[in-house]
Amino acid sequence: MLKPEHSQPERLQEVNVTERNGNATKYNVMLDLNKISTYSLKDRFSKVEVKDFAKPISESTARNTQDWFNHFPQILAAKELKEFVLDVKKAKDRKKPIIWGMGSHVLKTGLAPLLIDLMDCGFVTGLAFNGSVLIHDFETAYAGKTSEDVDSVIGEGQFGMAKETGEVVNEAISKGTAQGLGLGEALGKHIAESSYAYKQFSILAHAHLKKIPATVHVAIGTDIIHMHPKCDPAALGVGSHRDFLKIAQQISSLEGGVYINFGSAVILPEIFLKALTLVRNLNYKVDQIVTANFDFIQHYRARVNVVGRPTTNGGRGYSFTGHHEIMLPLLATLLKASTTST
Repeated sequence: MLKPEHSQPERLQEVNVTERNGNATKYNVMLDLNKISTYSLKDRFSKVEVKDFAKPISESTARNTQDWFNHFPQILAAKELKEFVLDVKKAKDRKKPIIWGMGSHVLKTGLAPLLIDLMDCGFVTGLAFNGSVLIHDFETAYAGKTSEDVDSVIGEGQFGMAKETGEVVNEAISKGTAQGLGLGEALGKHIAESSYAYKQFSILAHAHLKKIPATVHVAIGTDIIHMHPKCDPAALGVGSHRDFLKIAQQISSLEGGVYINFGSAVILPEIFLKALTLVRNLNYKVDQIVTANFDFIQHYRARVNVVGRPTTNGGRGYSFTGHHEIMLPLLATLLKASTTST
């Protein structure tokens, strides 16, 4: 069992908390976060290590896979996957946006190298994540591992109490938002400028270096960094709202482009629909678009907010069901294939 750095407080104490943005507002809470027990991330058992990550797809593999894929039937999901791949290639050829929204489980299944490769190949013009990507991207870059075993530690209140994750990620957010950045760029810039041993696996750092917008959309209280004393709720709010406006800006030019939702059941489908509504309200024409949802099962919000409602003015929506660690390598391989027709 991991040893905490200090003992649990004997009882809860009422404390006054002043907002860090300089406002005089105070509020009383019954939990003093300065007294939480933490442990080193490097000592924690993690279920995912970079040695098990996917490898980028070579051009020869892509060409051979395209030949194999052409033997799929022109029926149901196989036919639709062929058509979707062609739609994405057309968007790339026409220099239209290809925006990927995803839950961080995609990164926890070792797929960051494939996404980084797709960024380099021009198949990603924007990325949007839920808040937990801040944790998993940092832990991967810093320690070469992520995804703790929740079941083994939650009984002792040690879930999410990695010291470095709670301190460094929150500090990067506070520093970055003070510089006018959103959450995604704040952490991406921090990792890119760091000496972390595994930063080549950081999708946020790569996006920062490639100047590809990477936005993070937070529901406060859902991520482990919100339990740590260095969490600045004002910075989270400001940074997340900046990122909402940043993805809305991208969606304003989505006409003829593609939006892909990979593994987000709630947050990103809601973000996409609200951003799309905003830009249409501002009289941007975003009608002829292609959308797709990839997930283990087809959840309600992704089905209606990504595939259905956004394409009622035109375009087309697709739904594909399968494991991320299988579907994304397949999609990445097909996108990299040299032919432009199926």
